[in-house]
Amino acid sequence: MRISLTVPGALTALAAAPFLLLWPSAWTLLACALAWCALIGTDLLRTADPRTLRVRRENPGQVRLGSSADGRLLVTNPGTRRAVLHLRDAWNPTAGLAAQRTRLTVPGGERRAVAQTFTPTRRGPHSSRAVVVDSLSPWGLARRSARPEVPGTLLALHAFASRKHLPSRVRRLRELEGLAAVHQRGQGTEFDSLRDFVDGDDVRSIDWRATARRRSVVVRTWRPERDRHVLVVVDTSRTSAARIGEEPRLDAALDAALLLTALATEAGDRVDVLCIDRIPHVSVAGSSPRTVLHDVVAATSPVQPALVETDWERVAAEVAARTRRHALVVLLTPVEPSLVEQGLLPVASRLAASHPLVVASVADPSLEALAAGRDDAEAVYRAAAAARTGLERDGAAQALSRCGAHVVDAGPEALPQALADEYLRLKAAGRL
Repeated sequence: MRISLTVPGALTALAAAPFLLLWPSAWTLLACALAWCALIGTDLLRTADPRTLRVRRENPGQVRLGSSADGRLLVTNPGTRRAVLHLRDAWNPTAGLAAQRTRLTVPGGERRAVAQTFTPTRRGPHSSRAVVVDSLSPWGLARRSARPEVPGTLLALHAFASRKHLPSRVRRLRELEGLAAVHQRGQGTEFDSLRDFVDGDDVRSIDWRATARRRSVVVRTWRPERDRHVLVVVDTSRTSAARIGEEPRLDAALDAALLLTALATEAGDRVDVLCIDRIPHVSVAGSSPRTVLHDVVAATSPVQPALVETDWERVAAEVAARTRRHALVVLLTPVEPSLVEQGLLPVASRLAASHPLVVASVADPSLEALAAGRDDAEAVYRAAAAARTGLERDGAAQALSRCGAHVVDAGPEALPQALADEYLRLKAAGRL
């Protein structure tokens, strides 16, 4: 416990000034000091001891970014003296606690609650560093402070802003599966049914045995295979920490991973997610279709970028250990020339030889704006640098494409849709 003076308590010492001016002596100073100490001591003896207070917390639990969650601090005064308290709940600023300081009066033998509202501004775990309880003396001259052990935790889940694009992609998926009037045919798809031949059908889909039996031309219809394995690998290295607009690049990559997870689950595929740089940080594997999206959201919300380089050989080993041949592998990593040349290109070549491979990258929209600048000489130089960066990124994407990878490079808002469309395209082409 710590004892300290309040501002009024410190100002009471000035009351000794007239006496020292009238009777300037050491005895006068000593008498004033003793009187002042007696005044403060008497006030402190009447102060409720904050160590005897029972403080309990109702944690807010989890909340999605953009939403609010409620929590409470419950303060019980088991003594007989009324406790006048100042409470400070020291959450980190991004937790979005509306008021960290509260004044509270708790009569003896009663309990009071402090309502709290959290609106986090950053994804991930948030915590309270300490709760400081100041018990004010009846005359307000001093206070007694204590720090009860009341841990506070809050997990801010990903906002999943791309969820709004899921219904339109699910409708397209249903068309591919033959639940609507459209049927697709392609290599590696499952046989669905027979129907009469109409103009525009591929002659290669004619079933000649069925045609002979029915004495009319019939064709086979196909639908994409279900229960395929999709492994989403999210790069959490230093390049994912770069801010694209108001958010880190990693947040846009996770948004794309969540939309793909939801869509692939609707398609009947099994989805696993791995967050990795030099070591695996989060792995979601074997979840049921009903819980996989929730599991991925909860598991990836605490993930933050690490200021290290990605070990692509380790990534290749993890992919080989978690997948069988022809599973869809999606790498969410920046298509940067230096990174591609240092280790991604040979690993992508090996992966593309065994699996359908998609490399999805979050592009920086500000490069296009800089490349269009012509206002002055400085803007022209910036435009030239932005144009060169764009050409280098295009070259890196072409190198990955020559290795057999399907490259999706789009801005943070467009990437989830583009990745979902690429998944549907592969489904329609029978590549999955």
